[in-house]
Amino acid sequence: MAKEKIVLAYSGGLDTSVILKWLKETYDAEIIAFTADIGQKDELDGLEAKALATGASKVYIDDLRDEFAKDFIYPMFQAGTLYEGQYLLGTSIARPLIAKRMVDIARAEGATAIAHGATGKGNDQVRFELTAAALAPEIGVIAPWRLEAFREQFPGRAEMIAYAEKHGIPVTASAAKPYSTDRNLLHISFESGMLEDPWFDPSAEENEDMYVLSVSPERAPDKSEYVELTFEAGNCTAINGKALSPLEVMETLNELGGKHGIGRVDMVENRFVGMKSRGVYETPGGTILFTAHRKMESLTMDREVMHLRDSLIAKYSQLVYNGFWFAPERLALQALVTESQKNVSGVVRLKLYKGNVIGAGVQSPVSLYNPDIATMEADPSQAYDQGDATGFIRLNALRLKVSSAVTNK
Repeated sequence: MAKEKIVLAYSGGLDTSVILKWLKETYDAEIIAFTADIGQKDELDGLEAKALATGASKVYIDDLRDEFAKDFIYPMFQAGTLYEGQYLLGTSIARPLIAKRMVDIARAEGATAIAHGATGKGNDQVRFELTAAALAPEIGVIAPWRLEAFREQFPGRAEMIAYAEKHGIPVTASAAKPYSTDRNLLHISFESGMLEDPWFDPSAEENEDMYVLSVSPERAPDKSEYVELTFEAGNCTAINGKALSPLEVMETLNELGGKHGIGRVDMVENRFVGMKSRGVYETPGGTILFTAHRKMESLTMDREVMHLRDSLIAKYSQLVYNGFWFAPERLALQALVTESQKNVSGVVRLKLYKGNVIGAGVQSPVSLYNPDIATMEADPSQAYDQGDATGFIRLNALRLKVSSAVTNK
C-alpha cells in the first residue's frame, strides 16, 4: 500500500526540521516539505537540500511574492488596516497565503493532511487551520506542538537540538540570538527570548545588531529625502514617476524606509488565544505606503464613505490578525473597501527623515478639495453661505438643550 502523504510547512529552522523527521517516524508517512518564498531573501538558501537530507520525499519552494503583494498586502492596505493602533499585520497577512498553497499542494499530491510547526500558544496555528477549514475542510491538520507525545519528547530546545544531532540534522540554534524571527516582503518580527521582558529596551544602541531591515533613526542620514507615490483606485502603481508592480513597490519602499530608519514598532499585543505578547517589528516600506495611502484618501474620499470605512478598521484588522482572511465576513468587508477606493487616485509627496514619514504635498485629478469653498477669504463661487451655519448649529444643539433641561434640574 502507498504511504500516507503529509504536506509540512517547512522553514528549515530547528522546530520544523525536527518535526519533519518526527512526522516521518511517527506516522510512517511521506513528508512533502513546502516553503513559500514571500520575501525571506537568503533564509531560503540551501533549504531544498536540507529538507531532502532530513527525510522529505519531495520539496516545493514556490515564489509567491507577486501574489503576496498584489492579492494580500494591497487589499489589506486599502482597508487602512492597523491592529491595536500599531501593528501593520506583517506576519498575520502571510499565513493565509501559505496555508492556501499548502492545501493546493496537498490536493495535487493526494495528501491526507497538512502539518505546521506553530506552537499551541500562538496565533499562527489558528491562521493556518482556519484557512484550511475554509478552503479544504476534507484535509486533516497535524499540529505536533499540541500533541502530548511530542511535548513529552521535546520539553525544551535542548532535547530538540540533541534529536537533531542524533539524526544528522544541521541546526543553527544559538544563544547569541535567543529571540525568534519571521521575515517576509512586508516586515520582519522579533519575539521571545529577552523580548519577553517588556522593560527590555530593543532600541538601545547595544541591541542594534538585532535589526535586519532598517537602521536606527540615530544612524539614518542627516539629510531628508523626498519620494512621490502614484495611486490608482487605492493602489500604489508608481514611485517617482516610474511604473512598478506591487512587488516592486514593496521592495523599493523597503529599501527607502530602511535607509531612513522608518517603521520600527515595539508593542505588547493581545493574542487571539487570550494572552498578551510582546513583539518588535520592522515594517519600513509598509509604513511609507500606509501613510501615503491615507493622505491620498484625505483628498479624494467622500467624508461619509471614509468614516464608514474607518469604523470598520478595527473589525477588519481583527479578522486578519485572528486568521479569518477567507471568511465570508472579511470578503464582504473587502467588497465595501474596494468600492470605497474607486477615486483614490493621484500623487502623494512625502519627506523621509530619521524615522519620520512627513507629508509634503498631495494632488489628484479627482480631488474633492475645493480651495474656493475652503478659503478663509471671500468665496468667489458663493457655494457656501456662512449664515447657513446658524440654523445648522441650532438644529444640532436642540437635543443638547433638551437633555440639559432634564438632567440639570
